[in-house]
Amino acid sequence: MFGWLALLALLYCCATPARALEPVSLQLNFTHQFQFAGYYAAIEQGYYREAGLEVRLLEGGGGPLAEAAVLGGQAEYGVGNSTLLLSRLAGKPVVVLAVVFQHSPSVLLMRQQGGAPDVRKLAGAPVMIGAPGNVTAASDEVSLFLQKMGVAPRQMRHLPPSYRVEDLIEGKVDAIAAYSTNEPDYLDRAGFPYYQFTPRTAGIDFYGDNLFTSEQELRRHPERVKAFRAASLRGWQYAMAHREEMAQLIHAKYSQRHDRAHLLYEAQQMELLLQPVLVEPGYMNPQRWQHIADTYAAMGVLPRNATDSHAYKGFLYRPVPGADLGWLYLSLGVAGSLLAVSAAFHFNNLARERRRTEDTIRQGELRFRTMFEEAPMGIALIDTVSGQFLDINPRYLAIAGRTLEHMKQTSWMEISHPDDVAGEQVHVAQLLERRMQGFRHAKRIVRPDGGVVWVDASVTAIATARHGGPHHLCMLEDVTDKRQTEALIWQQANFDTLTQLPNRRMFHERLRQALAQGRRDTSRVAILFIDLDHFKEVNDTLGHHQGDILLIEAARRIRVGVRETDTVARLGGDEFTVILSDLDDLQQVDRIARQILDGLLAPFLLGQEQAFVSASIGITLYPDDADNIEDLLKHADQAMYVSKGAGRNRYSYFTPAMQVAAVNRMRMGADLRTALREQQLQLHYQAVVELHGGNIVKAEALLRWNHPQRGLVCPPDFLALAESSGLIVDIGDWVLRTAAAQLLRWRTQGQAIGLPGLQLCLNQSPLELQREAEAPGTWLRQLMALDVPSSAIVLDMREDALLGPGAGSSMVQRLQHLREAGMQIALDDFGSGHASLTQLQQCGIDYLKIDGVLVRKLAAGASELALCEAIVTMAHKLGLQVIAEGVETPEQRARLLEIGCDFAQGDLFAPPLAIEAFDALLRAQRPLRP
Repeated sequence: MFGWLALLALLYCCATPARALEPVSLQLNFTHQFQFAGYYAAIEQGYYREAGLEVRLLEGGGGPLAEAAVLGGQAEYGVGNSTLLLSRLAGKPVVVLAVVFQHSPSVLLMRQQGGAPDVRKLAGAPVMIGAPGNVTAASDEVSLFLQKMGVAPRQMRHLPPSYRVEDLIEGKVDAIAAYSTNEPDYLDRAGFPYYQFTPRTAGIDFYGDNLFTSEQELRRHPERVKAFRAASLRGWQYAMAHREEMAQLIHAKYSQRHDRAHLLYEAQQMELLLQPVLVEPGYMNPQRWQHIADTYAAMGVLPRNATDSHAYKGFLYRPVPGADLGWLYLSLGVAGSLLAVSAAFHFNNLARERRRTEDTIRQGELRFRTMFEEAPMGIALIDTVSGQFLDINPRYLAIAGRTLEHMKQTSWMEISHPDDVAGEQVHVAQLLERRMQGFRHAKRIVRPDGGVVWVDASVTAIATARHGGPHHLCMLEDVTDKRQTEALIWQQANFDTLTQLPNRRMFHERLRQALAQGRRDTSRVAILFIDLDHFKEVNDTLGHHQGDILLIEAARRIRVGVRETDTVARLGGDEFTVILSDLDDLQQVDRIARQILDGLLAPFLLGQEQAFVSASIGITLYPDDADNIEDLLKHADQAMYVSKGAGRNRYSYFTPAMQVAAVNRMRMGADLRTALREQQLQLHYQAVVELHGGNIVKAEALLRWNHPQRGLVCPPDFLALAESSGLIVDIGDWVLRTAAAQLLRWRTQGQAIGLPGLQLCLNQSPLELQREAEAPGTWLRQLMALDVPSSAIVLDMREDALLGPGAGSSMVQRLQHLREAGMQIALDDFGSGHASLTQLQQCGIDYLKIDGVLVRKLAAGASELALCEAIVTMAHKLGLQVIAEGVETPEQRARLLEIGCDFAQGDLFAPPLAIEAFDALLRAQRPLRP
């Protein structure tokens, strides 16, 4: 008998031609993207063809297009959201075949406008969430969420949805309905600040992206419906297991609207919505549809118990399990006698089917238990009333750092951080009251060893017959590393990595807050701009590592000098700022500024070295000096430079005159650059004579600026600006070239007039000396190029070049190297500073130049005469010679001769002269006598 059956079947198959593929269409509800990856996979992997189907995908553009296409006959199948329930109860013959998204991706995105996030601010605002007259659009999750939060649809100004995030970014609307899988990625890329509200936080937990068809299709082609559904779900299994491959496929074949990175972002977000590890694709729970209906009823969209109506019946597709009856029809058509044989085996088949069903159930339970145990996220079943753990997977235990026995004897409250318990208890109470179906939140779990783990928790109320109820399922993901990374990124973005003080960005934010509070309280705010004096010399002399140590200690001392409520920030380099808010009186500002200055004066211990720095502080006040951040900082900076110019180690308040001076400095700086370029600078020369013989032995080159509008400008009016701007180096190079060339001419002429050994005195700023220390040999190479012997040059350096941290070993070595090459060194304005005898010896000084202030006060019995005599005596004992500056009267010359001074210069002998006049002076060929 079985041989005959096999033979008949073989003959039937051979006689039957190959089955042609049935063409069907699937109407998508949006444009091509990863949201429909399962259907692309079913096509590309051949699942539809194996089911005998040729499936054509119809791209959508939002709105109820899919439902209209299916009911209108343009497509046999479609993708729709939970509003399909409303359509069914309204009499439309739609049938849901499978649920793809276990949670809807619908969210509300709202622009940040300051203050706490509050959807009630949308009252009267323009939005894109569907018009209030459109029942379907007004009944989606976002609209229901807003109603539940107290914002009725007609309270807002509805614009037609454009599905463009640019409308939110550009301010055309204040909120849009969106998908969590799509729009947030583009807003994050644009750096646009927004709030995201999920309807699930209000208990509105709908299904998303349901696969559906019509009653007509199901009635006419039940096997086709079954085959289409099965192939589609196979496609979804493949797509979620091969996300990288599907993203590449979609971008290459279906749409380039979204780049590959966005498609992968969408896939990652869909992982949370499909929950493929916990739920089999396509699974739908009638109780969840009942919850959706109850939610609609609570919001007045549906009547109570709407699912009891006749219209609801048949809404959910129920595939009939069992074997295909085609062979039975074939057997009946071939020979009626086989009916008796088939009947003989009928009861045997029923028994086998029952065993197979039981085995399937057992395998299903084993499969889901395996998924529970092996799930990459922590999962626990919890008694909602007591908080006790009923069932826990290994990942949850690993996150909590506890054993299964320990966990089952405790509650979720006991392992949670105390600060997080109260907020979670509020949500759990709402679960018990059935005011919400679930919620998501971030929390901390405290491990037995005291360690803290940050987790993202998803809690869902469930009904289970195994343990009774009420219960909820808690799923955890350990995000500690992510939190720490975010905290580190925030720290690096807002705090200085060296001193751990707020950086420029955080300083501006703190200052903005302080000014806002000052406006509210009508109180003053002071800003202190602090610049460390001589810090560059420490860096250059001792190295950047020691400089960093000094900055760290300086930051600590500044913090000690202010109040706990004040902000100390480092803007960069050696610049610090302090914000003093809520000031009772201005004496507080004086006291704090003085404490900072005093604190910085103590020596800084840097390894085996000591360094001394001070500070120059500029102070500006809000609202007295300005009412905005930019002007306040500018004024504080100007006041700081006044402190530096007044001698450093002091503080100065901003005054309007400083602004005028700053503008003048800016203009003068611009003019000075032009002066160098357009040859407005010129040199005058002043004779240096031997006091005994009156012969001219040296000429000091003195810089003058012939300004086209200001006339002749003397060095004190522009040299400080040249040094601060760095132009002094370029100016110094010009002076050296110009003066050396002139000296060469004079020395050549001097062969005839008896002055071949004339020397040139050149003034050098500390910045030029520092340049020579950093690039040794620069001056010597320049003189060699000009064919001027180095012995013809006397470098005049100010006394402050020997002081402070900058006068280190490298500077001493460079000065000694220059002397060895033949140059001579003169210390200018001696007696006005604090250079020590040790420093004079170390640097190899040849001449001391007595300050003209002392010379002008020379008189019999005057202390200045005694001081000058002591200087001359000391210099001669050290092997140095002395030049007196500013000699104006015969009496001063006589006093200087009496104390043994070697050289002199001043108006008594000759004032500074232009080249032609000084030329004539040399050609007189006679000693200069007063």
